[in-house]
Amino acid sequence: MKGEFEFINGIRRTFPVPDGITGIGDDCAVIPQTDGWETLVSTDILVEGVHFLLEDISPYQLGWKSAAVNFSDIAAMGGTPSGSFLAIAVPRTTGAGWLEEFLHGYRNISGEYGFPLLGGDTSSSPDRVSICVTVLGKAPAGTSLKRSSARPGDLICVTGFTGDSAAGLDAVLKGRPREGEVPYLIDRHYLPHPRIAEGMSLARTDGVHAMMDISDGIGSDIRHIMEESGVGAEIDVDRLPLSDELRAYCRRFGADPLDFALNGGEDYELLFTASPQASIDVPHTVIGQITENRGLVWKGSDRDFNGFRHF
Repeated sequence: MKGEFEFINGIRRTFPVPDGITGIGDDCAVIPQTDGWETLVSTDILVEGVHFLLEDISPYQLGWKSAAVNFSDIAAMGGTPSGSFLAIAVPRTTGAGWLEEFLHGYRNISGEYGFPLLGGDTSSSPDRVSICVTVLGKAPAGTSLKRSSARPGDLICVTGFTGDSAAGLDAVLKGRPREGEVPYLIDRHYLPHPRIAEGMSLARTDGVHAMMDISDGIGSDIRHIMEESGVGAEIDVDRLPLSDELRAYCRRFGADPLDFALNGGEDYELLFTASPQASIDVPHTVIGQITENRGLVWKGSDRDFNGFRHF
């Protein structure tokens, strides 16, 4: 099978997007409206055994995360929430209590971030849980922050901490004792908080150019911005924002925090580029710079980091 990027690019070539619409290649499709707004649409799927382990994650956490990873796409465009659609397939042996707790988690995050559930579909499945969520948002025409707008000289910035979610997943997979920093890291993996308010603020800030959320790790996601914008990048690994909990976990278990921060993914923080003169109110860390050279340079390391790939 082709790699994930090659597969997506093949779909992109097969289904050209009509003029005036932003389609495959960004966090959301952007559809212009006649009233001075544009509609944002995104869909993500979560499959048992690939995106979550049903024996470890609670139904509440799964409901929350299923919504959160999709809401993050609206944040990545700087959009305002409009609503969501949920499609879920579960084995016939799934109990009513499990489904109620799943919906409890989905409902709580939807209420917190202003995403009403507007519809969807339900089905049985042979043996695994599969979840697909579609989200809608809106933004004033021409204000959505896309991956294709980075400019040479821009600073590369990130909100929050990177690597916590990947370390949480590592703890789950390796059966680490649920003590010390481990519960915090697992919560970061199971209960992410999409940066909706931060994304809206950045979209209103002059000098902020390109943006996306960190779903597959900086090592992968910065390459999306580079490809769509036709630019290069230089990232200083010594400037990555690493939490005290991540550092403690890596010391205790002999891991490299760079692997989690750059290859792990599922942080759902915002990765964006901005002019050095931009006045940014959102807390963030500058980790590098956009360059004219199409290459990617990792300052402070002789390794290459490619992020997470599905296949």
